Amino acid sequence: MSDPVRFDARPDGIAIITLNQPETRNCLSREIRQGLFDAWDRFERDDTLRIAILTGSGDKAFCAGGDLKEMVETGMKVPPRELFPLPYDTVELSKPTIAAVNGVAFAGGWMIAQACDLCVASTRAKFAVTEVKVGRSSPWAAPLIHMIPQRIMMEILLTGKPITAERAYEIGLVNRLAEPDKVLDAAIALAQEVLEGAPLSVRAARETVMLSTEMGRSAALQAARHASEHCYNSYDAQEGPRAFAEKRKPIWSGK
Repeated sequence: MSDPVRFDARPDGIAIITLNQPETRNCLSREIRQGLFDAWDRFERDDTLRIAILTGSGDKAFCAGGDLKEMVETGMKVPPRELFPLPYDTVELSKPTIAAVNGVAFAGGWMIAQACDLCVASTRAKFAVTEVKVGRSSPWAAPLIHMIPQRIMMEILLTGKPITAERAYEIGLVNRLAEPDKVLDAAIALAQEVLEGAPLSVRAARETVMLSTEMGRSAALQAARHASEHCYNSYDAQEGPRAFAEKRKPIWSGK
């Protein structure tokens, strides 16, 4: 049997994590949830890996959401917070992530795509927060207010209707669009652009964005300055200007 979640560690520092149950539209079954927890942990612990891409197998679904059959069987009410493997929430990560949305991303599928730092989507992808259609709720969607305008978020949550990839790009949910057979390639290209930066600079940049999202202006400035000190004091902070002066590519050490 195929693994519910595939893990591919590339030599260029990119990890590709693939939800691999296309027959159930890669819904968040127990097997996929456990596979994701394991994959994120493996990614975080491997110092040779600097960025991860999360995608789905098949050409129809990135992830169709939670396993509704399981909810019926267990009589699930409020889902335990630790039930779903969410980057930077229930999963501790210090490195950037990209969602490569190859098909529908509904409910929990939207949730895990939203949790990633960046998003590349197929032009055929669709996104929806469908909880109102099945009597459930979507508290995980709260951070959307920092990504898209309030009234657009309100419509998405209140109607449960899907939006196209083009609309998701328009409102700022998606960074880049790609043809259906080029989604992973586009995500890898974006990852490689991130990898061109110094590792400590990328980490400080990510922390700056998150601090700015979660704090007021003055507090975020102070916290971001503190988060950047390690980067400024690193070897790479000298290597970058030196390489520029010598007209060569920098050789990053991550130190």
